[in-house]
Amino acid sequence: MEIIDGKKISNIIKEEIKIEVDQIVKNGERAPHLAAVLVGNDGASLTYVGSKVRSCEQVGFQSTLVKLPYDTSENNLLKKIDELNNDKEIDGFIVQLPLPKHINEEKVLLAVNPNKDVDGFHPTNFGKMALNMETFLPATPYGIIELLKRYKINTSGKNTVVIGRSNIVGRPISILMSRKGNPGDSTVTLVHSRTINLESFTKNADIIISALGVPDFINSSMVKKDVIIIDVGITRVKDDSHPKGYIIKGDVDFNSVKEKASYITPVPGGVGPMTIAMLLKNTLLSKSLKK
Repeated sequence: MEIIDGKKISNIIKEEIKIEVDQIVKNGERAPHLAAVLVGNDGASLTYVGSKVRSCEQVGFQSTLVKLPYDTSENNLLKKIDELNNDKEIDGFIVQLPLPKHINEEKVLLAVNPNKDVDGFHPTNFGKMALNMETFLPATPYGIIELLKRYKINTSGKNTVVIGRSNIVGRPISILMSRKGNPGDSTVTLVHSRTINLESFTKNADIIISALGVPDFINSSMVKKDVIIIDVGITRVKDDSHPKGYIIKGDVDFNSVKEKASYITPVPGGVGPMTIAMLLKNTLLSKSLKK
């Protein structure tokens, strides 16, 4: 069993990005600029955005954090997005999800200029991804692909089961895993909450990518020997014995499943750090496409 170390790989990618940024600045150009829009004070979102800002500093990016109060109107948020769309100094930006319930997420994501959509959520970029055209890949699926590539895991002809059908992870990774090339060339089955006898799919899977958000959902009885496990689940579970009052759990019961797995991502420290690294890669791509 080998642990797929997302933290280590993300740091290697950041180093690679930093070298490129140093060269850009050396050539007399400005460094890439990433902006993040945060509405309200959701704890997990604050932590995540803070990590993005620190990562920007690490690689030499410029960064801007736009903090808006929880009661910001949808109209005011759309105005702010329009400003960012038209700001030539900003290469890419993200609107941190989830948004407050009074704001229509779909409307907001559609308002982002596809050329600055470094999260890869806009339908234009999703469509380009599905057609295997150059575009911004959604950061988490992009991170999974990069982990498989860097660990030289052969996915060709493998039976891949994706658990969860969200537009952020499940659907895009199912497309990426079935496209030509490696990582890819898999036979992909996408299962979800309405799948009957889900276990019959996971037991035959060579690769399981789980983005369900249910702690310890997958146990050793649900997988076969030498399975490759990519755990995207991140759930805060109450734990009074922990200083923070909670612990982070993945979808996979790590301790039982690791005995059977050939490769497995831990939570935390697996897919999570890769998401931010790929966001930086998308921002670098955005800047290069402007030339």
